[in-house]
Amino acid sequence: MNAPTDIQIINDAEGNPAFVVIPYAQYVAQKIEPDLIPHEVVSRIVDGATPIRAWREHLNLTQDEVAKRMGITQPAFAQQETVAKPRKATREKIAAAFGITASQLEL
Repeated sequence: MNAPTDIQIINDAEGNPAFVVIPYAQYVAQKIEPDLIPHEVVSRIVDGATPIRAWREHLNLTQDEVAKRMGITQPAFAQQETVAKPRKATREKIAAAFGITASQLEL
């Protein structure tokens, strides 16, 4: 029995696995080294963005996309994005929506 998955394997002409298709958020999370912060994110923070906004823009996500991932409204997320040091529970939920660790939002 095959379990449902978001991962797809594409075979070549001989039937051998050739490519793997994964959800974009999973790809981004794997691309980012654990607990490291990309230069682009740091630069945006230095320029005045909150860590949440800097990460959202770096990941090319809209406020609406993140809000839907979190199960909240866009205005509710927009309000959370302006907070410089959100609560731990909030950071964890946003980090999960971004596919990063909560510690990467702690600057």
